[in-house]
Amino acid sequence: MEEAGFSTVVLTPTHEFHRAIGVPRSVAIEYPYGRLIGEVGDREGQRNVLLKVLDLLEKGESPGEVRHLPFTWPEEPKETDWHPPEMSPIVRAYIKEIKAARKREAETLS
Repeated sequence: MEEAGFSTVVLTPTHEFHRAIGVPRSVAIEYPYGRLIGEVGDREGQRNVLLKVLDLLEKGESPGEVRHLPFTWPEEPKETDWHPPEMSPIVRAYIKEIKAARKREAETLS
């Protein structure tokens, strides 16, 4: 995934999955799929997310490293009315692993 001095970075809400499949650098964001850079029409918020991703990419993070962005979605995921009625197949396939990884992460932060 590395070529000619360029680094790969993925902006993702499921960094555990991307690490498992070998993506070299992940930038995790707690935003829902379909809204990874922000809410529709929020140009300033979207710009801030993208600038932070570029900033982390410029710093040349180590392969396998996951950085978490300091942004919070403005409402609880269960309260959003634009979500599809079912979770995506990839999330459904890895939901146990995602929950376990989030629990482990929360325990290390406390």
